[in-house]
Amino acid sequence: MTSPEPPLDPRRLTDLEERLTYQQHLIDQLNEVVLGQARQLERLGRELTNYVAAVERLTQHGQGDDLPHEKPPHY
Repeated sequence: MTSPEPPLDPRRLTDLEERLTYQQHLIDQLNEVVLGQARQLERLGRELTNYVAAVERLTQHGQGDDLPHEKPPHY
């Protein structure tokens, strides 16, 4: 035996359609945020790689050595 399906209520159907539309819009907005963050992470990763390479170049050429701890001339 199967139970009979309830009759379709137009208000209920409209409410479900509105909720679905809202959720689709929200998912699209969240997707844009995630994509923006992924692009930002990629850019920051490239910048970090460049900074690390620059520090390595400076230390290899002796320009990254610690400076002596001297008081500045105005003291």
